[in-house]
Amino acid sequence: MGRVLVTAQVVGDAVARLREAGHDVVFRDIDAPMPRDEFLAALPGVDALVAMLVDRVDAEVLDAAGPGLRVVANVAVGYDNVDVAACRERGVLVTNTPGVLTDATADIAMSLILMSTRGLGAAERRVRTGTPWRWSLTAHLGVGLRGKTLGIVGPGAIGLATARRAKAFDMRVLLSGRSSPDPAVVGELDAAVLDLDELLTASDVVSLHCPLTPATRHLIGARELRLMRPGAHLVNTSRGPVVAEAALVAALDAGEIAGAGLDVFEDEPRVHPGLLGREDVVLLPHVGSATVETRTAMADLAVANVLAVLAGRDAVSPVGG
Repeated sequence: MGRVLVTAQVVGDAVARLREAGHDVVFRDIDAPMPRDEFLAALPGVDALVAMLVDRVDAEVLDAAGPGLRVVANVAVGYDNVDVAACRERGVLVTNTPGVLTDATADIAMSLILMSTRGLGAAERRVRTGTPWRWSLTAHLGVGLRGKTLGIVGPGAIGLATARRAKAFDMRVLLSGRSSPDPAVVGELDAAVLDLDELLTASDVVSLHCPLTPATRHLIGARELRLMRPGAHLVNTSRGPVVAEAALVAALDAGEIAGAGLDVFEDEPRVHPGLLGREDVVLLPHVGSATVETRTAMADLAVANVLAVLAGRDAVSPVGG
C-alpha cells in the first residue's frame, strides 16, 4: 500500500476510494490552494501525488517527495503546472484528466461567445446595480451569430466541441492549430483549415483552445490583435498566458477589437486592472469545467490513475502515453 497526498478538496468519493483500497491518504480538505511551505512539508515519503492545476510540481517538489514518488496525477487536462521532463528524469509518471471535461468547457466557451457578442455582462450589471433603465429599441445592441465566422485556435476535443455548438447557431467555422485536424471532422463541420494569421483576419469571433506551451505563451499579442476585425470578439477558455493581457487592454482601448470573454487569466487569480472596469469584457473565475458531473469525473480519473500505478498496472491516462 502507498502514501497518497491530495492537495485540496475534491468532488465525490475519490478520497474514500483511495482509503478503501488500503492507502494512507494525506488529504487537505480545504477548497483553496495548498500553501507552498505546507505542500513541501507534506511530500516526504509520498508514493503518489494528486495535484491541482494551481500546484506547481517542479524539481523542488520532486526532491522533497524523494525517490518513492511514483505518480503525479494532475486533476486537469492541461499539465503546464507540472515539469514533465523533471518527472521523467526521476522515473515519475505524470497523468492528466482528458476527455471528461470536454463538454463542460465547450459549454462555457459558447456561453462566453454569446455573452460577449450580445453584451450580456454589461446588461446584467445594469440591472443588478440599480442603474436606471427602460426598454429601448436602440439600447444594449449586440450582434447575432447566424452567418458569422468562428475561428477555433486549437482544434482538439474542446475546440471541436465548441465548433459543433457554434454550428447549431449557423456559424461558419475556421480551424487553426499545430497539427491538422481529422479530415472527416473538418468535413462534418464544413470547416476551413487556415494558418493563424488568416484565421484572425477572417473571424468574427476567435475562441482559444490550445494548450499552454512555450510556443503558445502570448500567442495572441499586439500584432495578432491588430489582425483581428474591429468588430471581432476574443474568447479564452484555455490558459491565461496564451493572451498577453496588457496587449488585449490596449487593443480594446484602441477599438481594434469589439470585446472579449475570459475564463482564464495571465496571472491567476490576479486580473489585469485594465480589464476589470470594462463593459466590453466578460470575466469568469476559471469555471470552464465547474459542473458537479465534470469535477467528479476529473477526481475519479485522477484517482483511477493513482490506484492503477500503485497496483503495478498501466495508468489510465498517462501524459504522452
